[in-house]
Amino acid sequence: MHAEAETATPPKRPRGRPRKTVDERDDGNRRREVLHAAAKLFRRKGFHATSTRDIAAAAGMQSGSPFYHFESKQALLHAVMVEGMRTAIERQRIAIERSAPQDPVAHLRTLIRNHFDVLLGPGSDFIPVMLYEARSITPRQRTVLADLQAEYEAPWVPVLEALHEKGLLKADVKLSRLLIFGALNWSAQWYDRRKGSTLDELADAAVALFIGGKA
Repeated sequence: MHAEAETATPPKRPRGRPRKTVDERDDGNRRREVLHAAAKLFRRKGFHATSTRDIAAAAGMQSGSPFYHFESKQALLHAVMVEGMRTAIERQRIAIERSAPQDPVAHLRTLIRNHFDVLLGPGSDFIPVMLYEARSITPRQRTVLADLQAEYEAPWVPVLEALHEKGLLKADVKLSRLLIFGALNWSAQWYDRRKGSTLDELADAAVALFIGGKA
């Protein structure tokens, strides 16, 4: 009579997602490097004047390496814009949570101050690229960005409505939102942090301009 063979206990599977390998983590880091390098170049030189060789050199890669992460230069441009909008949405969410403003004037200033930081602060190349290179992407890509833009602008609407109800915002809310963003976004063209005012001073001036008050 043979002894029964011992059955080996199968190893337990780790819970959650499998850990990324070193190579996979490096791929993610390299992709971010390409995005940041492309954003800086697209903003400084423009999309059409920037070559993939320029981007690769700025990211410390071989000339064809960006295509490992993005199928074309246009796809890279769209990725820069999407990354910029997703980051802006998250930064705005954090800014609102941290300040938790109850007064609509203070709330508007929080939104404006954060928007200036997104446009003009450190790592602010992404959104200006989206603003001034929209013609270089496809209609389908513009639809994706329009959805992200609507998500970003959604928290502004109830604030502007509250200001309108209080009589502090005289113009139509929809037109006010469009005009406010147009004015704020144009600062990416003229603002120079070495010569101009601080972002706090810009935010105070914008509040005074739009509603004739100060937070």
